[in-house]
Amino acid sequence: MYKVSLTESYFPAQEGAPSSSVTIGDMLRRQATAFPDRPALHELDFDGAVTRRWTYEELLADATRLARALATRHEKGARIAVYANNIPEWVLLELASAMAGIVLVTVNPAYQMRELKFVLEQSRSEAIYYVDSFRGNPMQSIADEACDQIPEIERRILLTDHDALFDGADDGVLPEISSEDPVQIQYTSGTTGFPKGALLHHHGLVQNGFDTLTRAGVTSGDVFIHHMPLFHTTGCAILVLGGLGVGATMLLAPIFDPAMILSVMERERPRFILGVPTMIVALIDEAEKSGRRITSVERMMSGGAMVAPELVRKAKEIFGSMIQIVYGQTESSPVIAQTRSDDTIEDLTQTIGQPLPHVEASIRDPKTNQTVPVGEQGEICTRGYLVMTEYYDNPQATKAAIDDDGWLHTGDLGRMDARGYLTITGRVKEMIIRGGENLFPAEIENAMLEHDDIAEVAVIGVPDAKWGEQVVCFMRVTSDTPPDPSGLKAFIRERLSPQKTPAYWVYVEDWPLTGSGKIQKFKLAEAFQRDEYKVLSA
Repeated sequence: MYKVSLTESYFPAQEGAPSSSVTIGDMLRRQATAFPDRPALHELDFDGAVTRRWTYEELLADATRLARALATRHEKGARIAVYANNIPEWVLLELASAMAGIVLVTVNPAYQMRELKFVLEQSRSEAIYYVDSFRGNPMQSIADEACDQIPEIERRILLTDHDALFDGADDGVLPEISSEDPVQIQYTSGTTGFPKGALLHHHGLVQNGFDTLTRAGVTSGDVFIHHMPLFHTTGCAILVLGGLGVGATMLLAPIFDPAMILSVMERERPRFILGVPTMIVALIDEAEKSGRRITSVERMMSGGAMVAPELVRKAKEIFGSMIQIVYGQTESSPVIAQTRSDDTIEDLTQTIGQPLPHVEASIRDPKTNQTVPVGEQGEICTRGYLVMTEYYDNPQATKAAIDDDGWLHTGDLGRMDARGYLTITGRVKEMIIRGGENLFPAEIENAMLEHDDIAEVAVIGVPDAKWGEQVVCFMRVTSDTPPDPSGLKAFIRERLSPQKTPAYWVYVEDWPLTGSGKIQKFKLAEAFQRDEYKVLSA
């Protein structure tokens, strides 16, 4: 713990490990020189067996080959999209595009055509690198349908077609890259219902991943299992770049399957686990059911949703390790604050810890933007190397998120104590966090309003023991016979990815309204909790 005694809710940047303003390519070259023969990346199949392996030297060689191939197809600064699940080629493309000065646009493999098309158009991507399908989602067909409508897409390349992927590798010349150059666009939904692309730079992603895993206790030579989705900053920044940055060995799992993950843990004996709360719950349940004893774990980390105190205690009982809580958002590369393994049980269960090294944090009055006294509620803000460059091609949203003094406004409400420990108390925005995924009501509402029988709709999040929050869709309909839940589910699944599908459907005849006629969503939530509505589920 950094020793501070604050009177106002401002935490100055603290020194930790040296701040290394380097590019992703510089970091990889440095690690390959230091640990040429150390295992860097192992691919796991669906049964947990290792199928392919790369040392640090081999990973650098393949990433460099791919970077040279990319340089023959794309100019520096071009945007290319990756639409794939967790496979080593995703990691190679992440590293190679960074080395070639290309901006990688990460796409959720669950996206359907309209979602993918929006991302491709808004990012002005000129190519897409994809897989044919994943978990029943026909991704190549979806991508081809979207790309047929976007003339700017010049190339469509299957990641599994190595001849096409590495074509030109002998001819490409890599450009000069700066650590402040943009390197990724990751999309985070907005309150308007349209996703915003956070433009992230090398320095932010490299430093943040390193500092996060360092505080988590991951050290050079450690082995860890990577089952988080690569399209998200947790997967491609914290685990991939952070893992490489500390010199660890990554076992890349194609999916999160609790039984498979536990069998690999039993065999490989990792010291570290990371997962959103729903994953930790599933691992605990599987361990109790199977009787497997996992004795190697020394550090666990979770975040992305509310982490219940009982879950922290249960993880200690089953795995012998307390859960460290991590807090952040895509726009901050992504981690802002994190607890430590030796924090008290109160701090581990009631706070999100202190800010990372080299990071400023403050609690500011949402109306005046002034720093509030210690202990008072306000908006959590951060400043430093970790802040995104901008929302891509969206100056209005950028100005709303980053003020003139460089503070990133997270939209979360919280408090800071005299030690600089942060606690989340609510949200300025209406974001729903379900199983670690950020969902925004307006996007779901806009899609549901396309239904012919729905006149008005309001979407809220309600607490859920397993997922952190679940989605509830309130509707006022125009027809005498309202649609049944199965039909509503099918309707929304044609338009949005599965995690955005409401778990509960509620028909209403009128709304609780403000004086200006706006729906009071907090009253809907309160009434839902009091079981005042007839609730339908598909």
